[in-house]
Amino acid sequence: ILEVYERIRRVAPTSTSVLIHGETGTGKELVARAIHRTSKRAAQPLISVNCAAIPAALIESELFGFDKAGAAGGRGGIIEAANGGTLFLDEIGELPLEVQARLLRFIQSGELHGGGGAGPRTVDVRLISATQRNLKALCEEGKFRQDLYYRINVVELTLPPLRSRGTDVLRIAELLLDDACRRHDKPAKRFSPDAVEAITAYRWPGNVRELENAVERAVILSDEQEIPGEALAIDRGLPGMAHTAASRAGVITLSRTLATEWAEHGIRVNCIGAGSIESTGF
Repeated sequence: ILEVYERIRRVAPTSTSVLIHGETGTGKELVARAIHRTSKRAAQPLISVNCAAIPAALIESELFGFDKAGAAGGRGGIIEAANGGTLFLDEIGELPLEVQARLLRFIQSGELHGGGGAGPRTVDVRLISATQRNLKALCEEGKFRQDLYYRINVVELTLPPLRSRGTDVLRIAELLLDDACRRHDKPAKRFSPDAVEAITAYRWPGNVRELENAVERAVILSDEQEIPGEALAIDRGLPGMAHTAASRAGVITLSRTLATEWAEHGIRVNCIGAGSIESTGF
């Protein structure tokens, strides 16, 4: 994970294209926000697009705009709206091939054609892409353009899933607990020993997003200052549970926690997950 932070620190001040890999819920958009906020484009817009959420028939016009048939005018697209700033294309592997071709042309030329403009327009955006899919495999299957892959993959960041972060999970949960208490105007709370064991034993298949939901739910529904394990609503019978001596021992020995590592790189964490990262500089 330290290698990821170091790459973020190095790439943020540049305009280099970045490709972020990671499972759902690992914080890919948060990394994109952190890169933008510590870049020279921080005062300009960061526009995020989930390519999987827009129907294939509409994604091209959304990105590039459209012209009105037989009439002047039209509408510019999302790419033009991000001019001077950063464009974050989440789940870029879902783009149709014809849209991939047009995106490649824009990356190569820096110009947009059509979309309501009088002619070619120069547009300056920093592109950050993200995916949970194996783009190399998609290239081999003919579902993703290889030339586009190499254009967007100048610097690659791979975010580890929560289950591989060891005892860092507990510290992340504590940060989320503090944040949830502040957001819901609740007095400070702490986890009971039973809750600590549940958090560190569970594999969190939904990653940070699932952990954040569990902690927020416990804060809202629990009146106790010490949150019991059952308030997290973790099904201990699920395959995600890993009750091993090693996992329980890991609760006692917190080595280098994620929060400590982030602090060393100048990142102040207000909320990891669906919330925000605020950076004071990497």
